[in-house]
Amino acid sequence: MLDLTVIPSTGATLPEVRVNRHWINGAFAPEEAAGWTERVSPSHGVAVSRSQRGTAEDAEAAIAAARAAFDDGRWSGLSGKARATVLLKVAELIEANVDRMALIETLESGKPITQARGEVSGAADLWRYAASLARTLHGDSHNSLGQDMLAVVLKEPIGVVSIITPWNFPFWILSQKLPFALAAGCTCVVKPSELTPSTTVILGELLAEAGLPAGVVNIVLGYGQPVGATLASDPRVDMVTFTGSTAVGKGIAAAASGTLKKVALELGGKNPQVIFPDADLEGAADAVVFGVYFNTGQCCNSGSRIILHEDIAEAFTARVVELSKQVAFGDPLDPATQVGAIVTPEHGAKIDAHVSAARKAGARVEIGGAGLAVPGLGAQFYQPTVVTNVTPDMAIAREEVFGPVLTVLNFRTLDEALTLVNDADYGLSAGVWSENVHTCLSFARGAQAGTVWTNTWMDGFPEVTFGGVKQSGLGREIGRFGLDEFMEIKSLVMRIGRTRAPWVRPR
Repeated sequence: MLDLTVIPSTGATLPEVRVNRHWINGAFAPEEAAGWTERVSPSHGVAVSRSQRGTAEDAEAAIAAARAAFDDGRWSGLSGKARATVLLKVAELIEANVDRMALIETLESGKPITQARGEVSGAADLWRYAASLARTLHGDSHNSLGQDMLAVVLKEPIGVVSIITPWNFPFWILSQKLPFALAAGCTCVVKPSELTPSTTVILGELLAEAGLPAGVVNIVLGYGQPVGATLASDPRVDMVTFTGSTAVGKGIAAAASGTLKKVALELGGKNPQVIFPDADLEGAADAVVFGVYFNTGQCCNSGSRIILHEDIAEAFTARVVELSKQVAFGDPLDPATQVGAIVTPEHGAKIDAHVSAARKAGARVEIGGAGLAVPGLGAQFYQPTVVTNVTPDMAIAREEVFGPVLTVLNFRTLDEALTLVNDADYGLSAGVWSENVHTCLSFARGAQAGTVWTNTWMDGFPEVTFGGVKQSGLGREIGRFGLDEFMEIKSLVMRIGRTRAPWVRPR
């Protein structure tokens, strides 16, 4: 641990405890509530926010508001230009509020302030791109069905959408869903994680300031039971979109099945990077370190397993270990910090249990494998960890650890590498490092993943659709396909003139 780069407490003065209330039908709920949830900062160990704990009745009231707002057309009936104007205004307001939103997100989640600022400011671009889609939304036409027929395929908003978001990227993931649903003309009920609710509530304020009609977006705070369950099962909801663990995603799908509503799920990953000897090995090593430690590894796209050609395995692993020692872990309020705190003590224990089980199964921990005490902050941190001598059957090679833990496997041929890549329940993302374009293309075709990166990791753009295969989820987010998730397709078939031959012929 003495070899690590640790950033001690900055001693910064923390803001007053933020109070969050439900946002329903264009107004904050009264102070009275069935209960309150207090969020203690994982990095600083003090209360930083206090939020209303929603009931099933709160969720039902929000659904009723969204249902009424959709049915009367106050939003869905607007032109694409009008909807885009509001979304663009929201983007401007997000950028004007980056600092206060990033600060509370850092305190609630434990992520570094620099990453929180990037997440919030970058989300504004998602809103701008969604605005462009609102103005360019179109269906299709069929003018080749004969002289007497014309058909048009219409895209219509699916209706009321429940949006359930996680704690690890609370504002970014909300912005991968909400502006696209709004661009489509839907109305929404949002439930953020009880651990990181504040930036979602702040967004409610910004939506009102931007001129979004009351009831179009509603926010209910609280836990999966009963709020999330109600949002998934209520028959007045037409679609539910969820980001989180695969286990919870299965529960969401089960709850939604009673009404056969549409379900979109962005779930877990055990994402591999395959490194060939001809790659830019220094660039690959840096990207591996970024991929596994970004957001403290608490990321569905975490590059949590690397698959190394046996000719470079030993040297490459040594370089990753050396770079791991240089990554700045510690106080997330210091702009120099690259890796912050683990979200809860319980999650930290789960991470450690994975590493301990791997040790017992015969794996070797090259660095880390234990908690990390940061001077002035406490011990809710976890050391950068690299685990070798791993076999494909070990749990640590197959299960999502969701922490700063990298597992190392070896291969000899491309076919063997693809077998290791695809021998997983997940299929969110995968990466390949090689200077040979044929190797990269063969890998991209063979990898069972929603996204394949070549000679990079975790580059993303609003235009490029995101989502997984297998148990990494259903449906797609962002890009044009992300907009289509919130649309229903309607075929309109028209006969031109009175050309239909009678079915019943007179005797």
